[in-house]
Amino acid sequence: MIANIMLLAGLGLSPEPLDWLVGKWCTEPAKGRTTCETWQPMGADRVMRGETVTTSAKGERREPMRITGDAGKLVFHAEPQGQAPTDFAARHAAAQSIEFVNAAHDYPQRIRYWREGELLMAEISLADGSKPMRWRYRRAGQ
Repeated sequence: MIANIMLLAGLGLSPEPLDWLVGKWCTEPAKGRTTCETWQPMGADRVMRGETVTTSAKGERREPMRITGDAGKLVFHAEPQGQAPTDFAARHAAAQSIEFVNAAHDYPQRIRYWREGELLMAEISLADGSKPMRWRYRRAGQ
């Protein structure tokens, strides 16, 4: 536990660094498509589990995710349907934002989350920020 607190402090985070991400977040329906992300609180095992569910006329697509402490860093692990699982290391973190990068991955190379008031923002892009795709989430039920 002390090692985890030191890990998070090294990133400028409190022991519960990602509480602002916890909950179910959904985009506004657009062109018959909705995307929701659900994040569970970080457990005693220091793993935060999440899932993205995209619903469209073609059906539902699910992507399990998790954020863990691994080798002294926070790591975002994604398992997109039909693709190999990929890890992204935390490069920058602040009170209500975090950025993960894997420059060796084809796309995305960067995953960012941040809060803008009551909104949760998410963006994927190349490592330099080019070719961005962005999502704007509201808490489900709001």
